[in-house]
Amino acid sequence: MDKPVIVLVGRPNVGKSTLFNRLAGERLAIIDDVPGTTRDRLVAEGDWAGHDFFVVDTGGIDPTRQHKQEVLSIGSAEFITDIREQAEIAMEEADVILLIVDSLQGLTEADREVVQILRKRQQVIDGVPTPPVLLVANKADNEAARLNAVDFYTLGLGEPFPISAIHGTGTGELLDAVVALFPAPVDDEAEDTSVKIAIVGKPNAGKSSLLNKLSGKNRSIVSAIPGTTRDAIDTRLEFDGQPSTLIDTAGIRKRGAIIPGVHHYS
Repeated sequence: MDKPVIVLVGRPNVGKSTLFNRLAGERLAIIDDVPGTTRDRLVAEGDWAGHDFFVVDTGGIDPTRQHKQEVLSIGSAEFITDIREQAEIAMEEADVILLIVDSLQGLTEADREVVQILRKRQQVIDGVPTPPVLLVANKADNEAARLNAVDFYTLGLGEPFPISAIHGTGTGELLDAVVALFPAPVDDEAEDTSVKIAIVGKPNAGKSSLLNKLSGKNRSIVSAIPGTTRDAIDTRLEFDGQPSTLIDTAGIRKRGAIIPGVHHYS
């Protein structure tokens, strides 16, 4: 049986990638103060209390364009629709969804719209909304921020879990609640013996288009804008009976053309 899948969703800049790295136990997602840093889906393995799982990071869902407001995804304004599409694909594969909100900034209209999107993706099975959604109030780094988490009760998703992804406080209680929602395991997960194939090249050479063509899925966002891909994107497939993992990567730039920040980490 495949490992359970935890999907992180929320509006831009609420700390999804910081929590993703925390759950994965290593820095895999690029983190930057500019909203809209993450664009594609990122997948990593994690474990807690004897439970193995996959955790999926997604780009921030930005509903502002629908209302002609100033965009939230400053770093990815050209990709708002693509990022939302990638996030919705991830939701379809989720066993548990974590809706991340910002305790410091408090409840926003964008948070409410993300909740509406989530509810449309859920199905009621035996009277229970599926997949289950846990509300995570991130950036609760102090007592005042933790008290702010009560504002999110109005979203109707139950009691929020106040955490600090950057410091790790509260994540243990959150993971206890997450693994309690996992489907019952059927058998052990087989060891990953797939062949790993990295797709590399300069920016805008067509690496993401090649990944999508080989996988037969819209796995990476494709754009004529150089530097669209920022993180390493793993995609599993089988060819002629051979399990393989394709790894899309950010375009390799000349050393003198690397801008400090996101380009450097890519």
